[in-house]
Amino acid sequence: MKKSTPRRQFLLQTGALLGAGLIANPFSSWAGPFQKSWTVGEIMDLFISQVPKAPFAQTVDTIKIGSREMVVTGIVTTMFPSIAIIKKAIELKANLIIPHEPTFYSGQDETDYLQNDPVFRGKYDLLAENKLTIWRNHDYVHRMQDDGVRVGVVEELGWQAYYTPGSPILQIPTTSLRSVIDHIKTRMKVPAMRFVGDLDQPCSKVLLLPGAVGGKTQITRIQEHRPDVLICGESNEWETPEYVKTAQELGMKLSMVEIGHSASEEGGSEFVKNWLETHVPGVPVYHIPSGNSLSVY
Repeated sequence: MKKSTPRRQFLLQTGALLGAGLIANPFSSWAGPFQKSWTVGEIMDLFISQVPKAPFAQTVDTIKIGSREMVVTGIVTTMFPSIAIIKKAIELKANLIIPHEPTFYSGQDETDYLQNDPVFRGKYDLLAENKLTIWRNHDYVHRMQDDGVRVGVVEELGWQAYYTPGSPILQIPTTSLRSVIDHIKTRMKVPAMRFVGDLDQPCSKVLLLPGAVGGKTQITRIQEHRPDVLICGESNEWETPEYVKTAQELGMKLSMVEIGHSASEEGGSEFVKNWLETHVPGVPVYHIPSGNSLSVY
């Protein structure tokens, strides 16, 4: 028998150890698929490409700080990019934050009047020093084929079986307004919420309008659908709450529940996280609820 050379013995021994899983294969990474890196701009463009008639000429969905060219190391989705969210993103080594709502305290994120303000400077400088990019995703997620925020909220409430895609109306099993509120509090982890109506009123037809679509829109949707209860994020007190109160005083069966703006749309940020995990492989994605800035006493 031909005697094995030292090199042949080494290869045979190494093969046996690899087969037994006792050492790592130094060539294993070569066999795997190439892992693409993603820039902020590529992620933005990919999401926008899923939206009918996009991109929009007028939109609030712009980069608030940072760059399209930045290579993304991780993503955080949330409602509001608070200081706590920013610090968590830094801890997670996520350099892209995608909030649903403004970063700098107005719908258009105007900052001209804030340049010397210590609150603005503290937040802006923290973002800049850590080289974070913020891209707001509000208009585009709402204008997907089916509103991504509403889809995410329906899933958060566990009401998928009662949801018709594209419709704000859900037909839930008949229950009391009190039970509807308790369900929302439990599922959304909201300690308290405001309402107009009789807690014992039976409810089955729900009009779901997360966020703050405005009193006129809320009222016209009530006129269109005639729900038992409107569930929304918030409304000016002199608009929809007074309308619903008047309906109650006239003996009509109509109630209203205000969840709070942030909690009412947080499911949309979970929806964006899930979308990114599916369509942007290789990038860590985290959904971190920002919570309500207002507390209940």
